[in-house]
Amino acid sequence: MAESQLRKGAVELIVLGLLDSCASYGGQLLERLTQEAGIEVSSGTLYPLLSRLRKSGLVDTSWEESPVGPPRKIYKLTRLGRERLIQMKQEWDLLALAVTQVTSKEGAER
Repeated sequence: MAESQLRKGAVELIVLGLLDSCASYGGQLLERLTQEAGIEVSSGTLYPLLSRLRKSGLVDTSWEESPVGPPRKIYKLTRLGRERLIQMKQEWDLLALAVTQVTSKEGAER
């Protein structure tokens, strides 16, 4: 359970980071998660997350014509989303430091 909560938070942080660098549509985000972040995320995980981020005011959406197929919903980070990204990044950095410190001590004591 805790592992899935950690992953959920990490995926949210990664998605916010990806949207900070470049607005994207859902399918493109799935590809970027794999190519740029090296993680596999299903559309069943991504789209509810994007919906929640939009409802929270962290991302905005717009429609863009597609060169092939129907128009695409583009997700873009809002000012509030950038603030949340900064906050989450700071929290992640503190957590990563704490984990590194504790796990380094355990290895040194053995």
